[in-house]
Amino acid sequence: MSQPPALAVFPSPPPIDLARTLDLAGYRWKDFALGDDAIRHQPDGGWDGAVVMCDDDPDGGWAMCRALRRRDDPVGRVLVMVAGSQLPDLELRDDLFDDFCLAPFHPRELEARLRHMFWRQMGPDAEGLVEYGPLALNPSTYQASLGGRPLDLTYMEYELLKYLAQNPGRVFSRETILSAVWGYEYFGGARTVDVHIRRLRAKLGEEHANLIQTVRSVGYRFGQSRWSS
Repeated sequence: MSQPPALAVFPSPPPIDLARTLDLAGYRWKDFALGDDAIRHQPDGGWDGAVVMCDDDPDGGWAMCRALRRRDDPVGRVLVMVAGSQLPDLELRDDLFDDFCLAPFHPRELEARLRHMFWRQMGPDAEGLVEYGPLALNPSTYQASLGGRPLDLTYMEYELLKYLAQNPGRVFSRETILSAVWGYEYFGGARTVDVHIRRLRAKLGEEHANLIQTVRSVGYRFGQSRWSS
């Protein structure tokens, strides 16, 4: 599996919704207040891209974009977030960014735009089969099978199982699962997660129900880490 893209983020600290979205999507990122700091502290191989919020501090945001683009090896994938009132000015700065998102942003829209920007880097992993032991999930067709036997899953059951199977061994709280799978605007409550977990276990069958483990007082874990010895 290829390493997730490394992103420089402005401002510092970023809004909690932005930090949470990047974390849940699996990106490596670090926030900076100045473009020069982002360049000075870039990882080996440089930044794969940047997410720059220009809505609250447009001068600082565009300065970050200029710093990332004026290098000998400029950062080639920059996403900016702007307010609606800033849209008429984007044409004057189209050399400083590759895509934009309106603020306040919806987490799923931001994730989709970032996936589009990094499809060459993340495409094979994001679009390929998700496999764990006898379980196989095909994100392109929304098909799931267990030992070659098709699983009859609802859309949300599939999304939940895919999210867990993509992160084996990692423990997620109910709130984290709810935000990642159902979205931040869902009002159903954490009980929804428990109900869907119970249904998934039933459909996995008695032999494989323990693929989804309950971690007392925390949440749920799928299988074991791929890196466990």
